[in-house]
Amino acid sequence: MKRFNPTFESLEEYTCPKWFRDAKFGIWSHWGAQSVPMFGDWYARNMYIQGTPQYYYHLRHYGHPSKFGYKDIVKLWKAEKFDPDALMDLYYKAGARYFVGQAMHTDNFFNFPSKYNRFNSVEMGPKKDICGLWKQAAKKRDMYFGLTEHHGCSFQWYAPNKRSDKYGPYAGVPYDGNDPEYRDFYYDNYEHLDNESDDPVAYPWYTTNEKFFQYWLNVMKELIDMYQPDLLYTDGGLPFGEWRVSNSDDERFKTGLEAVAYYYNTSIDLYGENRFIYTQKDRRKDIYRVGTLDIEKSQLTDIAEEPWQTDTCIGNWFYDVQKAYKKPGHIIEMLVDIISKNGQMLLNVLQLPDGSIDDEARYILKELAAWFAICGDAVHSTRPWRIFGEGDSLVDVDSGFNETAVAWNSSDFRFVTKGNTLYAFMPTAPKNRVTVIKSLTPKEKVISVKLMGGRSLAYSQNFGALTVQLPQELPTPYTNCLAIELNR
Repeated sequence: MKRFNPTFESLEEYTCPKWFRDAKFGIWSHWGAQSVPMFGDWYARNMYIQGTPQYYYHLRHYGHPSKFGYKDIVKLWKAEKFDPDALMDLYYKAGARYFVGQAMHTDNFFNFPSKYNRFNSVEMGPKKDICGLWKQAAKKRDMYFGLTEHHGCSFQWYAPNKRSDKYGPYAGVPYDGNDPEYRDFYYDNYEHLDNESDDPVAYPWYTTNEKFFQYWLNVMKELIDMYQPDLLYTDGGLPFGEWRVSNSDDERFKTGLEAVAYYYNTSIDLYGENRFIYTQKDRRKDIYRVGTLDIEKSQLTDIAEEPWQTDTCIGNWFYDVQKAYKKPGHIIEMLVDIISKNGQMLLNVLQLPDGSIDDEARYILKELAAWFAICGDAVHSTRPWRIFGEGDSLVDVDSGFNETAVAWNSSDFRFVTKGNTLYAFMPTAPKNRVTVIKSLTPKEKVISVKLMGGRSLAYSQNFGALTVQLPQELPTPYTNCLAIELNR
């Protein structure tokens, strides 16, 4: 196979591998040292921004960040109950056919042994190769294995650790990010202090520091060489072009293009073809065409021409004792809407600092496993139909980062297909148990209708419209599914 060059022109030849389209559902471990406080996402940044909830939490539980900083938090992470084999069994039973671990978050703590960073999970904290253990467990179950990198934005994201309090008894006392002994961990990123305000939102997302560009590229090549992940996810747009202002002519994309080409060429060296998937979040087609589009905590309104992925979580991104979890039914409804539009769903299942999952997460996995036992054939290896669905209800995606549960009604269906079978998901079954699908044409003759997890059903078809008599008792309390065999 022709090798890729680090240019948009070369990388636009990328084609999404079939395995990804078949897998449909993946589980993600968004887990690392930031889980220690059990206070959710972005702790390593916001603990250094006076006035934020994380800052006050840190004062109460650990002390002032000039004395006890994030470098001390990472040493508390032990992962003493981490059992990747037991977890992977649960994930596979819950329908996942690919698994994704976190290589590093924006805290610059790596979950693998690195020659570039002494702050890693083998040299301190758990004293374990987290990424390696995840890969071993996934491959035992013939699951595809991916890694996420959140490193590209970390250089400027981490800049608040160079601050000090603006008021109070510690006003003017530098935080521990100023300690030269830990400059390698906290970065020499004083240049980004000018960009900082009290707003905890990090902007710009990427630095313009070219020394960091090279550091990031070295780390990505190391990660690829060590694990050959089937999927590599960047938390942001293609590095290091700032998606709000740049275009595909921007020279800052050069480093990201080099990493992606190196990644795909690694697959060619291993398999003779590219089987790897690179995902990023820039929604401009001239950028995301180098790989597969990822959409964080949102969906699309219609069928996309190319496969895509939603990444989402059952609660917060890192473990958060205050954050409620999504209900199993909501997760399933999101999944069927996503796959009907040519998407895949990557679901973060939260872990406690010790590596275990709590009872509610275990319950969600149990419910997903029961649903997939009934409806899994309608998910795995399916493809979008000519329309994604019908009915009154639509998913609200206008503002992004929007996962409000939809108030479905009995008119709503989501469709996928496999061979001669049309699968019709019903988020809400009619109370009178008579359901009508209006989207079939007169030429699409129905041969049989079966309720997945149940029996063949009585039906009638007039001018294309299909009327089906459902049983009073349905196989699952969540979204049920009809398997409609068509004469094509």
